Amino acid sequence: MATEAAAKQPEPAAKQPETTAKQPEAAKPVVEKQTNCPVCSKPIKKLRRYYRNGIFYCTKRCWMKSVKEKKEPKDDKK
Repeated sequence: MATEAAAKQPEPAAKQPETTAKQPEAAKPVVEKQTNCPVCSKPIKKLRRYYRNGIFYCTKRCWMKSVKEKKEPKDDKK
């Protein structure tokens, strides 16, 4: 009878994983994958892409166009 009673009772403090020991540090922000060219808004193909200054462009022509737009001073004065 003693063995039956011992078998029915759960084992005291079974090994449980420690949750406080490994807490994830600050969660990294989710970076969205760039899918369209910032100049012409065409979808960027994996075979034809041009990477400059941390941004993907669809072609070198679009990259040059964006560089020229940044360099041109906008004269709104009349």
